[in-house]
Amino acid sequence: MAAAHKLTKTRNIGIIAHIDAGKTTVTERVLFYTGRVHKMGEVHNGEATMDWMLEEKERGITITSAVTSSQWRGHDINIIDTPGHVDFTIEVERALRVLDGAIGIFCAVGGVEPQSETVWHQADRYNVPKIAFINKLDRVGADFYRAVEMIRDRLGATPLVLQLPWGMEDSLKGVIDLIKMKGILWEEETLGAEFREVPIPSELMEHANKYRDLLLETLADKDDQIMERYLSEEEIEIQELRQAIRTATIKLELVPIFCGAALRNKGIQPLLDGIVDYLPSPVDIPPVVGHIPESDEEVSRRAEAKGPFSALAFKVTMDQGRKMTYVRVYSGTAKTGALVYNPGKGVKEKLARILKMHSNKRERIDQASAGDIVAAMGLKLTTTGDTLCSEDSPVLLEAIQFNEPVISVAVEPKRVQDHEKLLDALGKVSDEDPTFKFKIDEETGQTVISGMGELHLEIIIGRIKREFFVETNQGKPQVVYRETVTIPVEHEEVFQRELAGQQHFAGVRIEVSPLPRGAGNHFVSRCDNPDLTEEFLDAISQGVSEAEASGVLMGYPVIDVQTALLDVHIKETSDVMAFKIAVTMAFKNACKEADPLLLEPIMKAEVLVPEEFTGEVINDLNSRQGKIGQITSKGPVKVLTASVPLSKMFGYSTSLRSASQGRGTFTMQFSHYDKA
Repeated sequence: MAAAHKLTKTRNIGIIAHIDAGKTTVTERVLFYTGRVHKMGEVHNGEATMDWMLEEKERGITITSAVTSSQWRGHDINIIDTPGHVDFTIEVERALRVLDGAIGIFCAVGGVEPQSETVWHQADRYNVPKIAFINKLDRVGADFYRAVEMIRDRLGATPLVLQLPWGMEDSLKGVIDLIKMKGILWEEETLGAEFREVPIPSELMEHANKYRDLLLETLADKDDQIMERYLSEEEIEIQELRQAIRTATIKLELVPIFCGAALRNKGIQPLLDGIVDYLPSPVDIPPVVGHIPESDEEVSRRAEAKGPFSALAFKVTMDQGRKMTYVRVYSGTAKTGALVYNPGKGVKEKLARILKMHSNKRERIDQASAGDIVAAMGLKLTTTGDTLCSEDSPVLLEAIQFNEPVISVAVEPKRVQDHEKLLDALGKVSDEDPTFKFKIDEETGQTVISGMGELHLEIIIGRIKREFFVETNQGKPQVVYRETVTIPVEHEEVFQRELAGQQHFAGVRIEVSPLPRGAGNHFVSRCDNPDLTEEFLDAISQGVSEAEASGVLMGYPVIDVQTALLDVHIKETSDVMAFKIAVTMAFKNACKEADPLLLEPIMKAEVLVPEEFTGEVINDLNSRQGKIGQITSKGPVKVLTASVPLSKMFGYSTSLRSASQGRGTFTMQFSHYDKA
């Protein structure tokens, strides 16, 4: 009973919004009023509890999602504060994957901003119930009612206004609660920790009654009992109202709207009540679904502490050089020191320590059970998106989807002796962040790092300097071109030379001819000379493939060419080395005569942009020599598919943001090589 009771009193929620809507400020207030911290940290002073990384303090933005927990009205609330910047959407994606509910925070001046749209739709994709908090009502230009309309129009949600602002901008006093029909005023002296309920002033009564009626009408559409009471004009109990709102919120039919000004300490306690009253506990949401490893058989796991253990690793961080894995437990219980099974990798891992996190501070606990979000030490091979379960009843939960990186930069250490250290640092960062990749380019020998945007890579380079003490130089991304031929050409080459007192001779006649794009290189022998041995033929084939590694125009690899051996001249002094040299010379000379051509990589780009900006985005792609393949609609968003040369796509993320007021996003991947 105790475990089931604990589950109904648990809330796993995320705070999602556009950059600068006030997510971290709201979280700081929540921690202060629930007694988790005794001093409120401010983002603008670089003192916010949840923004603990140096880069976050300096820039005043959230970069990595931080986990904390607090208590309110006897409920355990686990909170993940997520970043708002588009380059870090992976942090939001993986948080939403493991959460049961979310609070969308909107600025009363900006309303629904681009990144709010993106994260809201991410939450919709995972069917996460949401409540909304309209923040910054104290700012000049704040408009509560416009923000509510934008939630309806841009997010396709049905807002249910539970509170109205009492005053606006610098005359903001408090809020009007439409459920209790009371006014709420906060005490300045206690930093908003104390508040009082007062009767609604007479001049606001008519306005409050109008919105109370609207609330009941909206709710009556979703709940038959409320409809009966409403139509027969009976009094509806507060508890009944709350229950109906809770049911509709969990079914994703309504979004309850709260309001306030977090920086002025107004509106946070009713928001906490809203989390407890309207957002789901782990038992209110459908059981998590996975499948049995190596079969298609689906299994579901109910949120209960007694059942078989199952959990999802949703984030990995390096903590003083040691790996810490954040885990959401869906079912069962695991104790410290227990062995758990990772079915994706087929290995057993030991939970050396289980930690309850408060931002970057921690508290050791003995066990984690269904509904908990904890960090674990000792999981050596587990990465983001891996399932952990009990070996005797294995399950593989759906992994987390990651976007492929879209921008690359070459880096090198300032000191040659730091090369190994740099590779080690990059390896650790890519373990933490699945949207960051690095590789050593075989053709240029450069170390190339790839990420989601310019800011993303900038912050990673900063972290490598700070955390791993490696200073780097970074270049502009290099495009690796290719070469090919356009007409068939025959060429004969004879090699005859004395080397170290020994004669070497070989004669070859070859034809090089172009192949269709993407066909690759082919070598064929059409020679019927009976003296041609297997050994000489291998040497010729090897010579051709070595010659293809660097072309005659700019030394880039040659692709889509067929080389045919037509005839050979053999003497007693012929040997393997002579044939290799002869065919290499023949290939180079044939390519020079075959109208060589430079090819460049063409990318397939997919751009998602609101309809009103489509024209500007198409013009921009055309100016980059892009060819628009197709345009399709996805709700209010247009999806443009285009082929664009890679060399023209550098800095594209910045110009897309300016062309679409920050509301466009894009992904691109290599498609093919074409004429430069």
